[in-house]
Amino acid sequence: MIIVQEETTGCGIAAVANIVGVSYATVKTQANSMRIYAEDEALYSDTVYIRNLLSQFGYATSAHEILFEQWEQMPNPALLAIKYHVEHGKPFWHWVVFQHEAGIPVVFDSDPHLTNNVRTDFEAMKPTWYIPVSKIE
Repeated sequence: MIIVQEETTGCGIAAVANIVGVSYATVKTQANSMRIYAEDEALYSDTVYIRNLLSQFGYATSAHEILFEQWEQMPNPALLAIKYHVEHGKPFWHWVVFQHEAGIPVVFDSDPHLTNNVRTDFEAMKPTWYIPVSKIE
């Protein structure tokens, strides 16, 4: 089951929930305890918040964003920035999760307006960059 964002700006919280495998409410509670709030514009224009939130659930992220080149090069799983744009000099994007589901590459998109949150329409997404994610053992 894909976790869908419950707030307009909750894609980062939903992305973490989809990677970790817990509810949106669980991740939101943890985020709020760390002073991370979905309505804070910094959540979707800075990567430090999502990195710190993932670490609280036992996941590590690469230190740098990696420029997207090909779907075949994507690690499993990865945070992926799509819908990248700049408003008033500040970058914004939508967080989604790339991973292999039963050996098939898919994107989990938490946008509640989609009819199917498991996406394979790769040509339509136009990703900008990604962050590899791994479970800390």
